[in-house]
Amino acid sequence: MKLIDKRSIAELLKEYISGLSVEEIESSIEIPPPEIDFTYAFPCFKLSKFLKKAPNQIAQELLGKIVKPEFIEKIEATGPYLNFKINPKSILQNIFELKSDYGIGRYDSEKKNKQRIVIEYPSPNTNKPLHFGHVRNIVLGKSLSNLLQYKKHEVFQVNLYNDRGIHICKSMLAYKKWGNGIEPDRKSDHFVGDFYVLYNNKAKEDESLAKEAQDLLISWEAGDKETLDLWNKMNQWAIDGFKKTFAKFDIKFDKEYYEHELYLSGKEKILDGLKEGIFEYTDDGAVIARLKDKYNLEDKILIRSDGTSIYITQDIYLAYRKKEDFNYDKSIYVVADEQIQHFKWLFALLDMLGFKEDNFHLSYGMIDLPSGKMKSREGTIVDADDVIEEVEKLAFEEVNKRYPLLSDSEKKSRAEKISLAAIIFYILKYNYAKGFIFKPDESISFEGETGPYIQYCFARIASIISKTDQDIDLNINWQLLTHEKERFLIKQLAYFPEIIETVEKTYLIHLIPQYLLTLCQAFNSFYSVCQVLSDDKELEKARLLLIMCVQIVIKIGLDIMGIDTLNQM
Repeated sequence: MKLIDKRSIAELLKEYISGLSVEEIESSIEIPPPEIDFTYAFPCFKLSKFLKKAPNQIAQELLGKIVKPEFIEKIEATGPYLNFKINPKSILQNIFELKSDYGIGRYDSEKKNKQRIVIEYPSPNTNKPLHFGHVRNIVLGKSLSNLLQYKKHEVFQVNLYNDRGIHICKSMLAYKKWGNGIEPDRKSDHFVGDFYVLYNNKAKEDESLAKEAQDLLISWEAGDKETLDLWNKMNQWAIDGFKKTFAKFDIKFDKEYYEHELYLSGKEKILDGLKEGIFEYTDDGAVIARLKDKYNLEDKILIRSDGTSIYITQDIYLAYRKKEDFNYDKSIYVVADEQIQHFKWLFALLDMLGFKEDNFHLSYGMIDLPSGKMKSREGTIVDADDVIEEVEKLAFEEVNKRYPLLSDSEKKSRAEKISLAAIIFYILKYNYAKGFIFKPDESISFEGETGPYIQYCFARIASIISKTDQDIDLNINWQLLTHEKERFLIKQLAYFPEIIETVEKTYLIHLIPQYLLTLCQAFNSFYSVCQVLSDDKELEKARLLLIMCVQIVIKIGLDIMGIDTLNQM
């Protein structure tokens, strides 16, 4: 069926406007303020430039010409604006018939703008457990993948393990000296991380440990069997631990890459570029890229004078590998804003090498906790699992308080879903480019701007629907949906495909949780004054259809964010 949306208004206006394309008209259409009882408004200022008429006059003239189609309930000229009210029937019919496809928008089976998109996240180091900043990375990467898949793109989720280098050797050295061959007695990535912390504590008192760690790295690069055996064992412990955390967020990668398999090939790419005259030697024998003139970036050393490569060389080769593996149209790197400079260099270097692909750094801000900033080298890092466990405990206490008669297993199951909703929603409601303070107590509230609040709204609708034996369908008396709260709620439903399309183009995923908050607040405002289940069965059926449509839209939004719904909280 044809979706009724903002573009439908633009296509209608195009029949009466020359000089502007449908796309230009659509981009000019606005959502009016809440007190204006119309769905969309078209400002006529742009038309006045070539029609040589006042915007108010143009709005009146257009009003006189337009033949109102069935999907439009009312058109009105107010000053320089032409206002349109979409028929509630068209909106609810769209949602009810399209169901989970409602937010896809104007999708056709050919999807001419369908892309193959690689999303790389969270790329952890294998010397310590995931910290809470990684959770923002995971949540952003997963939800963006879900959104782009929902919009019918082919999405490939990949992860890079940074599994070599001096930081890895530090945890290896500590285990070798003080681990006594013991096996993990706790979650295995935390076990490995304990030795990284132990190394840093010991190194404050013993400066010789730095040389021992460097010697261990040399042994690793030389292929020493004992060193490689220890490296393999501890890497696997770290990765096994990571995967348990990934599983909580239902993360499944299409491919996993490992730094140790990439860095030498990256060095070869640089040496090839050197032979071709793209890069050059410095006076002391290092290989350098001159970036100032063309890219307005500082020059970048790519291979040190001692012949060793730096971290960026592996990313250069990985870009080629991902292109070879997935033949992508776009590659998105989900990496914190501490690495903005790194990616400016990377994309410039790839361009120098003739790698002209579409790369994007989704650069997100830092998360802090009320206790302050997170640190990593002093052992005071805030581990992801610790925060998840704390929020799960808070959720369990809340469920236990509200539903003491539930079995412990059911309380635990609900608490896990509610706690993940709390974490994911709290993270996603902020623009990814900005940092924020995560407040566990606030995130778990069933009221306010939280994931549990949205879950509770969904569950409330499920509870209402479960109490009726009426069939919910489109065979209702449409004239009954006239209350201002009903109309406002329906108007909010109309905007969902537009929100999803905006996120698809901009990656501003926070628009989805912000929209769901507005929708659920509109629903609760409606529900507080409009009784759904009543003796008036015709009105009941109409309102049941309305709240089912709200439930459909909530579920789409939560599914994209990776949040489970609950029929009972």
